[in-house]
Amino acid sequence: MHSKLKFSANLKWLFTELPFEQRYDAAAAAGFKAVEFPWPYSWPLAEVRKLLDNSGLKQLLINTPVGQPGTVKSSGQACHPDSVAAFRADFASALEYASGLACEFIHLQGGIKQPEVADAQAFETLVNNVSWAAEQASGSGVTLVLEAVNHYDLPGSLLTTQARSLQVIEAASATNVGLLFDIYHTQRSEGDVSAKMRQYFPYIKHVQVADSPNRNEPGTGELNWRYIFGELIGLGYQGWVGCEYRPVTTTGDGLVWLDQLS
Repeated sequence: MHSKLKFSANLKWLFTELPFEQRYDAAAAAGFKAVEFPWPYSWPLAEVRKLLDNSGLKQLLINTPVGQPGTVKSSGQACHPDSVAAFRADFASALEYASGLACEFIHLQGGIKQPEVADAQAFETLVNNVSWAAEQASGSGVTLVLEAVNHYDLPGSLLTTQARSLQVIEAASATNVGLLFDIYHTQRSEGDVSAKMRQYFPYIKHVQVADSPNRNEPGTGELNWRYIFGELIGLGYQGWVGCEYRPVTTTGDGLVWLDQLS
């Protein structure tokens, strides 16, 4: 890993050949300096902290809790008017873990709109929840990020474009909230990745990568990664790039792209 960019391993997607408890050490052995793991809540905070400390890695990002796959809660409930108290309890857990792990970012998941709820009401609920969460995180050193996700993988999601995510941030009037720019989701939902990256760069706090259309490692699909990474470097991006992809074979074999493309 000799790139001018800094890459973090997403442990939901990488090193899944191993139990969760072994993935931190595996990421460190592979040369990563930071990791992401969306939902650590099945393990006691002290246990996750021990794994992190033993590996010598930085915990970069976690997500807010979500409900069961296949349900309207599967991407969280931040836009659900009937679940504001539940969202706040979820966010309290996320902030506890983020603070305990010295984690830089919480991905506040916008959620899937409930079919019976008007778009405007769902949007207003999300704005209010983001504003409230930003106040809770103020002074903690934790930055909140919103991610536009594609409508193929997550039908019904409220946030599917960078513009929509930015509307929430601006309406919430919070300085500790930014964009999580996921290149895979952007390509699938909007296309024109480099132009979108330049347009929204002032608001981008974190970047994640996977190739399109199959969400495998960079170099396996339709995107020109040397160009994209060059654009990021040229824009002066100083943050981390999260590896949030599904390896074609094993994690280790797939990591050759880091030297070939970055």
